[in-house]
Amino acid sequence: MRLLVTGGCGFIGSAYVRLALAEGHEVRVLDKLTYAGRPENIEGTGAELVEGAIEDPAVAGEAMAGCEAVVNFAAESHVDRSIADPEAFARTHVIGTSVLLDAVRERGVARYLQVSTDEVYGSIESGSFDESSPIQPSSPYSATKAAGDLLVSAHVHTYATEAVICRGSNNYGPRQYPEKLIPLMVLNALHGDSLPVYGDGRQVRNWLYMEDFARAIHTVLERGRPGEAYNAGGPDEMENLDVVRRILELTGRDESLIEHVTDRPGHDRRYSLGSEKIRSELGWEARVRFAEGLEQTVSWYRDNESWWEPIRSGDYREYYERQYGRALG
Repeated sequence: MRLLVTGGCGFIGSAYVRLALAEGHEVRVLDKLTYAGRPENIEGTGAELVEGAIEDPAVAGEAMAGCEAVVNFAAESHVDRSIADPEAFARTHVIGTSVLLDAVRERGVARYLQVSTDEVYGSIESGSFDESSPIQPSSPYSATKAAGDLLVSAHVHTYATEAVICRGSNNYGPRQYPEKLIPLMVLNALHGDSLPVYGDGRQVRNWLYMEDFARAIHTVLERGRPGEAYNAGGPDEMENLDVVRRILELTGRDESLIEHVTDRPGHDRRYSLGSEKIRSELGWEARVRFAEGLEQTVSWYRDNESWWEPIRSGDYREYYERQYGRALG
């Protein structure tokens, strides 16, 4: 197939681009190249890059020309930033998704996949969410992602659009922008900076290696039933504080670097996705256990300073100081 991958210069999007190319597909990437969109993430892959925003109908329609399927990764992805600027998230997740779906219909594109998140279900004390669980988002990020999912479902029902949704649990791995928990803690530990942990650090997350999620997305694109959503959950869950402690072990630092900071407003306590549907219907399951994936991730950041140093020495420093009330070392 010839694929349009929106947001393909980002963390998960670029992992998917590499997978799709390895599977023999042609890939065109449409990316706004915001702070987290890095062209070097797909450099040398052979993917065609078009710079532009999915919420621009002319740009989206032109980028889609000649494509047989669209995989929509384009997103503002950090909950903290959504609390500070919810409008930016609404533009991308709601208006952008609407524009893409209209273009799919107008251009006669055969297949559309919406990349979504476990956060649309909200927090769960025990057990795991499945695809029949109610949508109960609790942040501007998750609320706007849920709105995008509902638009997809509406287009399937109203226009018979061949569309599917794939929701992943917390992704991690190489090339993740260091505002997220794992790369933030890895880079701070490597530099001997304090590691800011929200609240008591007992929030539980279900961790999924980004290459496993890329495989789940491609499986759903190729074989998922139109109109259906599929959850892709990671094989392991862990409290954030235990993740931080393991990172300290892997980087040779001690726990004196841990600094508990004021918790995020409305912080969800626990996420957990069940993957029975995608496993039984489509044959996907996660391959990388968290212990192995975390070791690989820490090693990648240790060995790829040329990728992250321009980030830590740029605008990210100002963001970090605003967010945590202290400067990076």
